[in-house]
Amino acid sequence: MGVVEVLDPVAPARAGGWKVDVSRGERNGRVSSEWFNRPDDERYLSLDDLWANVKGRSERSRSRVVQTADIRVEAARDNPERLHLMLPKAQ
Repeated sequence: MGVVEVLDPVAPARAGGWKVDVSRGERNGRVSSEWFNRPDDERYLSLDDLWANVKGRSERSRSRVVQTADIRVEAARDNPERLHLMLPKAQ
């Protein structure tokens, strides 16, 4: 039978964030070009920024139950390819 050594887990110290070893991996310009081509409101420099934005949208959102028969689809004369969902007024 083999010898098993159990080590205590030690959390790495990450006071300054993650370190990136630039000597490993490869450069992929597509990733940065996709990020720069996004609208300003879809660019996030950290997961905390993304989380804060999603949380804010969640807090501003609202929902209500609407009868499907009351929903209309309308097209404007100046742009017939763009359809709008028209919901009944809130009560």
